[in-house]
Amino acid sequence: MTIAPVHLQALAAFGYTEDEARFLYLVATHSGYFVARQFLAFTGAHWGKRTTLFWMKLHTNEHARTERFPKSGVVYHLFARRLYRQIGRENLRNRREHETQFIHRRIAILDYVLANEQQAYLETETEKVSYFCAEQNVASHVLPSKTYHGQRTSQPTVRCFVDKFPMFLDGPDSSSLVVTFSYVQGAEANLTEFVRHIEAYLPLFRELPEFAFLYLARTDSLFSKARELFDSLVTIPLESNPAADLLRYFEIRKAWDLRQYGAVTEADLIFRNQAKGRFTAQVFEHLYRGWKTGRVTRTEIQNDFGGGAMRHIVHFRAEVLRPYTGDRRE
Repeated sequence: MTIAPVHLQALAAFGYTEDEARFLYLVATHSGYFVARQFLAFTGAHWGKRTTLFWMKLHTNEHARTERFPKSGVVYHLFARRLYRQIGRENLRNRREHETQFIHRRIAILDYVLANEQQAYLETETEKVSYFCAEQNVASHVLPSKTYHGQRTSQPTVRCFVDKFPMFLDGPDSSSLVVTFSYVQGAEANLTEFVRHIEAYLPLFRELPEFAFLYLARTDSLFSKARELFDSLVTIPLESNPAADLLRYFEIRKAWDLRQYGAVTEADLIFRNQAKGRFTAQVFEHLYRGWKTGRVTRTEIQNDFGGGAMRHIVHFRAEVLRPYTGDRRE
């Protein structure tokens, strides 16, 4: 990540050191919230005079407020409009007050960004819209968006990519960069919100020949289920023509269920074992039952999973998101 010198200079004008200015830029851009351990790890500082001076600057300038939570301790919220304005981030919702669950997720996002500062992030809504619409020729109506309604006399405002999860370009060289989307799992023990997030992005995914998706969580307990859901909702439907494989899997499975073993070849069994892992999601189980009883036709499956003219390459990976300790990945 390359931070424009003008932004660091604007923050330094408030009295912050270069390290402090860089840290505050990352906080304002990616989270709005931070905890003391993140500042200490990022600057290599220890509790003492330096940290006391930093807290004093924040409060004297009225740039941040402290919030206390029973299990999380003290959290710092960077809220001052004039600070955000100085770095061209005045319209970010990060500076507004939020609920505890939102704050925890923002701190997790900051952990990732601090540990992966080298990534070429698409930081703002403008940068993201420009990348997809101008560079990738994607129509604006497929971008994930949300409409905000103001007062009765004002017009509704449509904002894109309101989730603000890290998004960056990655690749072996500048001519083959691939966009990486991400999702940070919250404290909830289910993937309902993850599914809603994926469904909101599906129209955009369908327009991209290649992209990557990074699932981040504090533990790996949901990794297997998250991959299964992502494959069923995104990877498999976007393949060139999964319908033929799905129908073959159904036919082999039905023959086996009906004990028609003579109709199943050794190649069929090998294919079935491979396909079981590919079509393991509950959605395919329901589809199989419907097809087996005649409620779902071959044509319907071909229409839903036939694929389009574009061949997609989709990369998915899951990582445990650990608290930032000062180590940055190269």
